[in-house]
Amino acid sequence: MILLLSKTWRRGTGLLIGCLFLAAAFFFNLWLGSTRLPSDSVWKALFAYDSSAMDQMIIRTTRLPRAVIALLVGAALAVAGTLTQALTRNPLASPSLLGINSGAVFFIVAALNMGNVKSMNLLIWVAFFGSAVSAAAVFGLGSLGRDGLTPVKIVLGGTAISALFSSFTQGMLVLNEAGLQDVLFWLSGSIAGRELEQLKIVLPYLLLGLTAAQLLAGPINILISGEDIAKGLGQNTMAVKLICAVVIVALAGSSVSVAGAIGFVGLVMPHMARFLVGTDYRWVIPYSALLGAILVLLADVAVRYVIMPGEVPIGIMTALIGAPFFVYTAKKELHFKEGGS
Repeated sequence: MILLLSKTWRRGTGLLIGCLFLAAAFFFNLWLGSTRLPSDSVWKALFAYDSSAMDQMIIRTTRLPRAVIALLVGAALAVAGTLTQALTRNPLASPSLLGINSGAVFFIVAALNMGNVKSMNLLIWVAFFGSAVSAAAVFGLGSLGRDGLTPVKIVLGGTAISALFSSFTQGMLVLNEAGLQDVLFWLSGSIAGRELEQLKIVLPYLLLGLTAAQLLAGPINILISGEDIAKGLGQNTMAVKLICAVVIVALAGSSVSVAGAIGFVGLVMPHMARFLVGTDYRWVIPYSALLGAILVLLADVAVRYVIMPGEVPIGIMTALIGAPFFVYTAKKELHFKEGGS
């Protein structure tokens, strides 16, 4: 009992420390950039706003919206990755495995090329719809056969659908190279120039998805113990999988529709969270959300300094962090399987 309380206390303290790091990352996101601002301007812009002060106006109108978007998108992608890895029982899985990124980008390219859609608000809905269609196709394929929805089928279906939509996208861009610039933002991921009005479109899905993910923590703990064990304990495993899939689409689809395809957040952060708190998803999910938000906030600061006064896409910065980790994790998994065989 004492050991359990001690472990809970350590995890709770870690969560509090993570919140302090998150607040610091949020502050740096508001403060640092190509335009140098006094540090006290952040406090004034948030709590004593003077619209005649240029530095405060920059923070309120430009940096605050992208900081809020970075925080929510980072948390959502990390939690979506956590659920994806639990659902597929694959430590190398991420939301892109379900075709969410490729589906969103394909529908955006189609809308830009065929429908001549220019409204960013409308494109966000198109991206969200494309994410949902792609994920539905993956789970439809994964449900075929006598065994129903299994992790292996989800992975195979996701790979097939992602390849299909990526091929369609490349074909459309080859036929219309002029549209490449319009879709570049969605391909590489960026939150530059995003506004809170665009976030409001998907904000309910993000908040409901994060809340639902935490409520799913208990059932997921049972599910990952094994299909037979979960059924023996009376769990409706199919219902848990389907609800989990809907939450993943809500989180990842909303994030992609606002910020484009930001890679590796959903792959790396769940591993870091499990390293810190173990495999109890009641703690893994909030830790993943915190770590994902911190990563994207700091990555958004870093992209402002690489090619000043311009910016590189934030997806490139997260890839620089995530790609080496992906290789390390893949080698570790391969070594483990070879050692166990």
